[in-house]
Amino acid sequence: MTTLTPPLNESARMRETSPRVFLLARPSVDLDQMRAYLEDVGGESWLDRRTASEQTVNEGELLVEFGGRACYRSWEPGLNANVRRTRTDQGAYFENLLRSAHGSVLEHANYSFALRDVSRVATHEIVRHRAGAAYSQESLRYVRLTDIGFRIPPVLEPLRNQVVELVERLEEFQLEAAETLKLDDDDVPFSVKKEVTSALRRLAPIGLSTDIIVTMNVRTLRHVIEMRTAPGAEEELRLIFSQVAELMQRETPGLFQDFQRLDDGSWVPEHRKV
Repeated sequence: MTTLTPPLNESARMRETSPRVFLLARPSVDLDQMRAYLEDVGGESWLDRRTASEQTVNEGELLVEFGGRACYRSWEPGLNANVRRTRTDQGAYFENLLRSAHGSVLEHANYSFALRDVSRVATHEIVRHRAGAAYSQESLRYVRLTDIGFRIPPVLEPLRNQVVELVERLEEFQLEAAETLKLDDDDVPFSVKKEVTSALRRLAPIGLSTDIIVTMNVRTLRHVIEMRTAPGAEEELRLIFSQVAELMQRETPGLFQDFQRLDDGSWVPEHRKV
């Protein structure tokens, strides 16, 4: 059995991590302005129905339905001569929207997440999704590596000892280099610290844990969840977006009503490419 060589610096012990997802922000609707618009076009009865319940209004779903009904002026019969009846049940309305692939209205609702302790392997893949998405990632040009978090993928468990030793040695190097280059001295300009920090990240493992803030609209989320939880997706991405899927199915059950989690862990919609 491989034995670990104790790190020279005790603070270089590897911090083992696991990806976590936090929902930071959801749509907020100005109901007074929405009502003022509807009073002008004659559809305020729809809003009355949606806000009559004592339950909290799901503003993300309300905004999507508002956008969809605006396309056809289908707040109620009679506002559009071509519309003789309207779906009053919101769940049925969304089911028809998904079935008819009227996906553009899903782009009105944006949700923001903090992805905590995900690897840079994962973030390199996530940021490839550009349409309908925004990102703010922890910058290793400015943030010095003093506490490297790392998650060992299941396939590498037989090599756990070697992996831990490698990561601890890399972190030890980061600490020793910063000390040798006197980065913590009071007279070191920030521009120098930035340059050295940027150079040192070249000798950091791509699997180190980092944080990223992600904003995506519902249409993009549906696509990314299906794609990144598929059996052939990268295994950490499957963990991350399975958590996102669970969050969104609780947050907007109407807009994710057709998603099912299969036994293999993939999230599959009944209506694809909406």
